[in-house]
Amino acid sequence: MNAQSYSKQAILIVLALLVPVAIFIAASPTETVKRSDQGKAVSEINSLKPPTKGDIPVAFVISEGAVIIDFCGPWEVFRDVMVSGGDHPFRLYTVSDKTDPITAGGGMKIVPNYTFADAPAPKVIVIPAQSEPSAAMLKWIRESTKNTDVTMSVCTGAFVLAKTGLLSGKSATTFHAAFGTFAMQFPDIKLKRGVRFVEDGNLASAGGLSSGIDLALRVVERYYGRDVAQKTAYNMEYQGQGWMNADSNQIYAAAPVSTEEHPLCPVCGMDVDVATAPKSVFKGKTYYFCSDDDKKTFDTDPQKFASATGEKIAGQN
Repeated sequence: MNAQSYSKQAILIVLALLVPVAIFIAASPTETVKRSDQGKAVSEINSLKPPTKGDIPVAFVISEGAVIIDFCGPWEVFRDVMVSGGDHPFRLYTVSDKTDPITAGGGMKIVPNYTFADAPAPKVIVIPAQSEPSAAMLKWIRESTKNTDVTMSVCTGAFVLAKTGLLSGKSATTFHAAFGTFAMQFPDIKLKRGVRFVEDGNLASAGGLSSGIDLALRVVERYYGRDVAQKTAYNMEYQGQGWMNADSNQIYAAAPVSTEEHPLCPVCGMDVDVATAPKSVFKGKTYYFCSDDDKKTFDTDPQKFASATGEKIAGQN
């Protein structure tokens, strides 16, 4: 074979390699595209349509004890999004029962922008972990979700969303230390362990704490595509990749097992210090707790928690 033939053959090989790449690049960002990463399933695009004009209102539902990273993480994500022309497309505000200052986690004082009586209609709702929700909060979330693109919970904010009844029969996740309690309290919800976030219709739920940042970036991706979401993460100097792979929380898929040498709280599953921890005795066995509240929860129905103690859940979805 002469040099010219080798050259033609090389060109054909290069073209054959480039065609699939060109097809991928040409694909519309609004299409639903399934990707894979080393054999692991990752999120579908499942695009949302931004408004042709105006902004996207995002309501952060807060009350006493709201966990700061749960809502401030997503707040920063939506705040930092910039689209063509330098526009910031998301309009952010807080909503609560009153506009009196509330005390969030760690003592931070926050003055909500609106009450549930006068809040603008949202297209995105963010529900962080917080205190027991009021009837007004649950009603507002329930009614507003009829017209949202996404209503998302973060961490044990999933309990608030679950109490609206909207998650009944649907899939959700929550903070890994709350899996057991959530499953027992809401048996009609399909709890998914080992995932960074779950999407079911216009409802979405993130795992604990920093997972809310990933779910917020995922929402940005659904509205404006992966490039805008990646640029947002870059500008934030956020290097987490969980927003591109919902299954990236597999470290929490298997529940830890409580032993006599290494006891765990039967309510939340976290480590306890037996020297100082509250405790209860049930059927001759001593159970230790992370807090007095966990002890009270156990004591209301010890059989339910005792039967679940020590069960190892591997890869359950």
